[in-house]
Amino acid sequence: MDSATADVSAAGHSPAEATPAGRPPSARLRAPGLDPYWVGAALFVLYTTLSVSRHLRMLTMSWDLGIFEQAIRAYAHLRAPIADLKGPGTNILGDHFSPVTALIAPLYRVFPTPVTLLVVQAALFALSAVPVTRLAAHLLGRGRGLAIGIAYGLSWGVQRAVEFDFHEIAFAMPLLAFSLEALVRRRWTAAVLWAVPLALVKEDLGVTAAAIGVVILLRLRGTGRDPRAMALACGLVAFGLAATALALGVIIPGFNNSGSYDYWNKLSGDGGPAPTIPVDTAVRTLLWILLPTTGLLALRSPVLLVALPTLGWRFASHDDHYWGTDWHYSAVLMPIVFIALTDALTKARGAGRQWMRRYAHQLPAAVLAAALALSASLPVYSLTMPDTYRIPESVKAAERLFDRIPDNATVEADITPISRLVHRCRVFWIGDTRGIVPAYIALRITDGRTAQDLVEDARHRHPGATFTVLGTESGYAVLRHIG
Repeated sequence: MDSATADVSAAGHSPAEATPAGRPPSARLRAPGLDPYWVGAALFVLYTTLSVSRHLRMLTMSWDLGIFEQAIRAYAHLRAPIADLKGPGTNILGDHFSPVTALIAPLYRVFPTPVTLLVVQAALFALSAVPVTRLAAHLLGRGRGLAIGIAYGLSWGVQRAVEFDFHEIAFAMPLLAFSLEALVRRRWTAAVLWAVPLALVKEDLGVTAAAIGVVILLRLRGTGRDPRAMALACGLVAFGLAATALALGVIIPGFNNSGSYDYWNKLSGDGGPAPTIPVDTAVRTLLWILLPTTGLLALRSPVLLVALPTLGWRFASHDDHYWGTDWHYSAVLMPIVFIALTDALTKARGAGRQWMRRYAHQLPAAVLAAALALSASLPVYSLTMPDTYRIPESVKAAERLFDRIPDNATVEADITPISRLVHRCRVFWIGDTRGIVPAYIALRITDGRTAQDLVEDARHRHPGATFTVLGTESGYAVLRHIG
């Protein structure tokens, strides 16, 4: 058996199933070599440039970036992961169970800046493209493998997540990609081992790990009994469900100041009539997830079942932010749908219907073309604009203003100044200091208001305290507590 045929057999398909008519297996399956790693390296440069350039131009959304930086900064100094932006003294493990972010702490200790988080995220996203590209190249050939790998890297779900600055789901991306690559190639132990750490990324991803176990069981049907593989799959299902139950019922409430899980109200509402996802919104989101990325062919693969837990909680939620295609919420679906596409293509190329074989043959190029076309209206397009690489004078002036706040000061801030201050100050969200009078307040001046208006607002938020204007620049103001 040659190496090409061995790769197909390892994936659970015969050479005839994976080889288009008139083309021998050896021609179909050339080893991808270093291609997946070059794709990953190029995407790392792309993502890093996009994230860092946005940060330097003060375009970061800053809220989640600031929260995670506070937690990671605490980890780096061997303290509990307190995120004051969620409320003074709030332990982040009582909000979401994401202890995996502690892995960034050693690097952050050396480079204490929000850029560290952005670069780590770029590296994790880029790493996830390696197994996606490698699997596609092994099963479909080098050219189609590259097409699928690049389409994945430029997919709208990944680009939206890069634009969103930083989130813990960055760790889920390579774990899902490596696990599902191993699953499709029937490397059951590797699939399970890559899936287990998902429980440490976020509380809901334990159910996703359980779904991977279910798909392994489905793939084992009709292939002869493999007791060890079945035991591994059943163990993963039990572990994933137990991990989520433990996180939601014990760990998060144990660290939460109210002794509960704050996000239950997004499923149950706040007592009154709660909004539900409109049918047209659900259909539109599903089409975005499946049509430009897979041409709907991923529906032919059981791997797609792994997406159901994420889609389930998003669509069941009463928070409309989860329903659409904005922000980072669809990023974890991208490795799933692209690996499901690869799995479905491998089967479809041996289908009895000629139109299906032709469709499968052309689809990798089509999804690449779709990703490139959509990129014209997605964040990566900004890298073609010269202004992306220039820091405006207004930003430099605002930076100088924030630099006047001394290190280790307590600061109350709104959205933009957060990421400029968290690495060296104790920062609270505006209006949520819970009795703590900050030494400084950093805010954007909006709606035609003046800096003196902000001083008056600060007096109302902190009765008995007096603030003065330290300075204003580029639409921002810094106030100082004077008594």
